This record gives sequence, C-alpha cells and structure tokens, in this order.
Amino acid sequence: MELRDYLRILRAHWIGIVLLTALGVAVAFAWTMLQPRVYTASASGYVVASGSSGDSGSSLVGDQLARSKVTSYIDIGSWRSVAEHAIDELGLDTTPEALVVRVDVTNPLDTVVIHVTAQGDSPEAARDLAEAWISGMVTEIDDIEGDGTPGSAAVTLVPGDSARLPTAPSSPNLRLNLALGALIGLALGVGYAVLRRVLDRRVRDPRDIERESGVSVVGTLPLDKGLATAGRRIHFADPSTSPQISEATRELRTNLQFMDVDNPPRAIVITSPLPGDGKSTLAGNLAVSLGAAGEHVILVDADLRRPMVAELFDLPQGAGLTDILAGRAEVVDVVHNVSHSPNLAVITSGRIPPNPSELLGSKRMRDLIRTLSEHAFVIIDAPPLLPVTDAAILSHVTDGALVVVSAGKTTYDMLTKAVDNLEKANARTLGIVLNRVPRRGAGSGYYGYQYQGEYTSAPKAEAPS
Repeated sequence: MELRDYLRILRAHWIGIVLLTALGVAVAFAWTMLQPRVYTASASGYVVASGSSGDSGSSLVGDQLARSKVTSYIDIGSWRSVAEHAIDELGLDTTPEALVVRVDVTNPLDTVVIHVTAQGDSPEAARDLAEAWISGMVTEIDDIEGDGTPGSAAVTLVPGDSARLPTAPSSPNLRLNLALGALIGLALGVGYAVLRRVLDRRVRDPRDIERESGVSVVGTLPLDKGLATAGRRIHFADPSTSPQISEATRELRTNLQFMDVDNPPRAIVITSPLPGDGKSTLAGNLAVSLGAAGEHVILVDADLRRPMVAELFDLPQGAGLTDILAGRAEVVDVVHNVSHSPNLAVITSGRIPPNPSELLGSKRMRDLIRTLSEHAFVIIDAPPLLPVTDAAILSHVTDGALVVVSAGKTTYDMLTKAVDNLEKANARTLGIVLNRVPRRGAGSGYYGYQYQGEYTSAPKAEAPS
C-alpha cells in the first residue's frame, strides 16, 4: 500500500484511533495515581586530606591524595554499615539492604566532591536520609582511615551542602506517563485500523476492486438515505432532491457512451451479486439520464422474480415482458411512456412466470433484444448473478453487463464469483458500479473522492444591494 492508502485507513478509523489514544491516556493517568509518591533530595561532601592547607606543594599533594581516595569512598557509600548508621540515627524501621537501594552515591568527573541522592516517601524523609548518609560515610571513613574519633583520618569526607527539602515528587512522572500512554494508545489505534483494513473483505476502494476482479470501476454513486424510505426512487424526476446522485449518474452515462467508440453498446444488462445492491434504481436513473441526453431508451424489467421497475416509475402492474415472450401481446401493447422523460419507454415484467430462466434464454427473448436495440438504447434490469443464472443468460445475448456492488456490504468473494459467472456464460463485463459510497464521515475516507455537492448544488440568491 502507498502512503495515501494508509492515510485513507486512518481517516476511515479515526474514531477508533482517538478512542484508543484517549484510553491509553486514561490508563496511564489511573496507573500514575495508584503509584506511591517518591521524593528525592541530594546532599554533598568534600574529600580533603588533613594538613594540606599550608604551602602550595602540600596542597597539591593533599589534592592528589584526596583524588586517589574518592573512588574508594564512593564504594563505601554502598556499604551496609553506612545504612545501619542511617537507620540508628533516624530510627527507621527497615533493613540495610532495603535502604541501600534508595541511595545513590556519585562523583562528578575530575572533582573530589561526592553527591548523595536519597529517595523517601515524603520530602522530610528524603532530606533526612541524604544528610544521615553523609554522616554515616564520615563515621565509616574515620573508623577505617583513623582511630575512630571524628576527623582522625588522614583523608576524610567533610559534609558540604546540606540537603534541600524537595517541593515536588520525582516519581511517578505524570507528564511522561501521560505521553507514553498516549503514544501506546496511538500505536494500538493505528494497529487496530490497519488490522481492520487487512481483514476487511468488503468492497471499498475502487482500485482494490479493479485489482481483485480485473474489471474497471466505471462509476461511483453516493449513499442516499432517502432511497431506503422513498416510494418513488427515480431521482431524475426531480434532480434537485439529490444533485449528487444525478451528477454521478451523468458521469456513468458518459463513461458508458465512450466505453467503445468503434462499437458502442446498444443493449446492456444491469445486475448485481446479491439482492439489495440498488441495481433496479441504477437502471432507472441511468435510463432517465440517457433519455435526457437525447438518446431513445427502452428500459426492460427482466427481473421475473422480484420486479421493481413498475414500482419505481409508478406504472400499473399489468401486461409486460412475459406477455410478449408468451405471444399474447406485442411491444406496442405493453410499452409505457414516462411523462417526465419523453425519450424513455418502459416495459415492465408482466406476470411472474414459473420458469423465468427458460423464458429469458428463449429465442424470442434474443429476437426481442435485437429488434429493440435497432431502434433504441436498451437497458435490462436483471436478477442478481449469484442466486440465479438469469443475468448471465441475458448478458450473453446483449453487449454486456454492468455489475452493481454496495460499498461496505458486498465482499470481494461475492464480486469475484459474480464476474466468474458472467465469464462462464461467455458474457462481457462492461464494468463495475460502486454504489452507496458514503459522502462524508469516517467511511468516506476509503474512497478518495467525497461527494460534497459544491458544483451541483443550486447557488444561493444574493441579497439585493
């Protein structure tokens, strides 16, 4: 995947990413609040040789002697005996082993200064422990280097800067923990988004559709929630109700007209992998769009199992295609003219027969399609490809089929199987139409193009000057 593919994935799942990031911050905050507060205080001492305050030569010798002892004194700072001195001085209820790990003794480079950093559960405890530790080191040095009396060692540790009372805990670090929590949550959110994308087998991206099926996407239609409840769902009757669908259908019409300029299709089948993908609505809108462009169009409802065209155009449920194929009527007897589209004629399904596949595969059906296509552009609304073979049979005797799929619903397995069914019938797949593409919101991030309607919406009237 390219960088823009990842950006689309992040846009599509931004809510999950934000929630997981917020969850990471919340967990980090809760964990921080549950941790005990630790305060840190520092005290320092100066290693000096006794009797080195005279001439410069003596001072130089004393300084060299002091430097030679610093490393040893740092090691003394980790002894249990020093910890025992601090326990006795402060009256602590702990063990030397537990106390040693709370103290760190260091020496800045090229100096004879020793720093003692101590941790405590309160500012006073940290301060007192640092000063008691310096005192314990002095006592231990006098016992080792001298005769046990204070200042008897030739090189001793002189307490320097006393420990200051800390004003804030050194641990836990709230800001650092929140930042780490946010970072971990963000990583989990991105991983969640990418995993969802990898495991998601529903059609979303036109490029992925073309790569999986080997068929070009010739049109994308935006999601219109009104289609689910509207009784009349042919939007070209009133283009202002859904300008985005109108414009998308015009774009599909243009792509269809320029699909093969040397041998343009004259009879096409509109089908889908499964019911509910919007094939009948697309067939009606495309027929109206072609008629509006000056093309003579005949829309035939060949879905002899669940016919929808009569309902879409508010036409009477009477004689139709099955009556023509049965020889009970002629085309002129059953064809309906659409008032708002003079160039469009509609042939409804007629009575639902017990043998739809045999009727649609008959010689009379082939002859009818050939006769109609000589005088007009023929659009055939056919049943879905996966449940029955009707659409594959019709596609074989026409110029090809447009396969309508629903964004976020149809899977790649369904689409591949539908295209394979057409190929097995030696039918031509003219293209795929991606229907119900989200116009905005998280889901629209998959598609790269969002329907905004800036060019199709009616301009606002300007206020009079």
